[in-house]
Amino acid sequence: MGTVLLVIALEVRWGTTRVMQISTANPPLVLKSEDKLEDIMSDKNWMKLNDRASMEYINGVHSFLNFAFGQPTISDRIRCPCTKCRNTVFKGRHEVRAHLIQNGIVKSYKHWVYHGETIEENLEECNANSRDNLDEEENTDYDDLIGMVHDACAFINTDVERDDVNEGYEPQEPNPEAAAFYRLLKDADKNLYPGCDKVSKLSFAVKLLHLKCSNNWSDTSMDKLLKVFKEVLPNGVLVPNSFYEAKKLIQDLGLEHIKIDACLNDCVIYWGEHANAIVCPVCNLSRWKYQGRTHNIPHKILHYFPLKPRLQRLYMSKITAKDMRWHEEKRINDGILRHPADSFAWKSFDDKYKSFSADPRSVRLDLASDGFQPFGNMSTPHSIWPVVLIPYNLPPWQCMKDPYFMMTLLIPGPKCPENDIDVYLQPLIKELKELWDIGVETYDAHTR
Repeated sequence: MGTVLLVIALEVRWGTTRVMQISTANPPLVLKSEDKLEDIMSDKNWMKLNDRASMEYINGVHSFLNFAFGQPTISDRIRCPCTKCRNTVFKGRHEVRAHLIQNGIVKSYKHWVYHGETIEENLEECNANSRDNLDEEENTDYDDLIGMVHDACAFINTDVERDDVNEGYEPQEPNPEAAAFYRLLKDADKNLYPGCDKVSKLSFAVKLLHLKCSNNWSDTSMDKLLKVFKEVLPNGVLVPNSFYEAKKLIQDLGLEHIKIDACLNDCVIYWGEHANAIVCPVCNLSRWKYQGRTHNIPHKILHYFPLKPRLQRLYMSKITAKDMRWHEEKRINDGILRHPADSFAWKSFDDKYKSFSADPRSVRLDLASDGFQPFGNMSTPHSIWPVVLIPYNLPPWQCMKDPYFMMTLLIPGPKCPENDIDVYLQPLIKELKELWDIGVETYDAHTR
């Protein structure tokens, strides 16, 4: 089917970090006599692969190691070209192998100059390539609005052609949420006016609203400014007619969140049955720190970022929707613990809830939280607590990357909530229970 019913399973961690180790017990691949040095140097396509568990990537790593350690000037340590070491740290063969599989190789390291490869290139050609790269960078929109849209929705790429249409499956139209998101991407790629390559319709609205917030412009002044833009810019300009239209244009970004007032003593949050309460039902403290004629200021505010739309958007990307099946379809099941799906807890959970595990698209989440000092001044005893969810359906080299960390709650300070953290978790727990009991239907861009 082109739609998927999202159901979730959850693992909880508080203030801890779990590190996954990559096994290095496998013996290094021996270079066969028929594997010529020229073939190794010419075939570097493995460096572009994202699936570091594939045999093509692993064989490429071994070919690189055989080449590097085969140099007459190398003894037992070489520079590690993984994305973390970046040729700045010397390590042994097994350590380099583990780093390349766990972290990946620097994809721009096309010429292995630190590992014995000699480059005979014309200096003028190098300078020409540098000028071309510089021109390309100058023509790139600095703000990278499409990248911002992807980061906000926790995935990277949607520009992938579907190459594996399942027989018997009929394409379906995207649901309203998916259609709104694709419309947003289209606006991010649409020039503000003909011939304007540096500013898109979406980037113009985002920059303008940023200026409004930074400089405290009134809505009326924004309307007048947009009217001036309409008059001075060329015909066909896509400037919004009013502040309301500009705000509506970026509304589909999904960056909005819910503010929930909280008791100063962490007794309750003013949500659900207490949404309209004026005093705390536990300690009788007033809800308001300040009461004015036009508005009131609460003691604390909990910031809540709804989870369902963000999980739905994981399946709006063709490549991410496919990667969400990785734990079932692409994972190597050889008994080595590389991913949570290799663990006994994962497998016993599958045995207990067979209807959940029957669909590999069912979402498995890790919940983690820890406090940090937001002001950069460690002498100030103030901490806030973000609650982050991580989708474990993805490969290990993706699920622990920043774009896939979904902050769902920002618990206010100035101190640790300790046992009262359950008070702040109520909105998230309610949404997670709805996902487990009912689920939510979403558009699957991979199967359509």
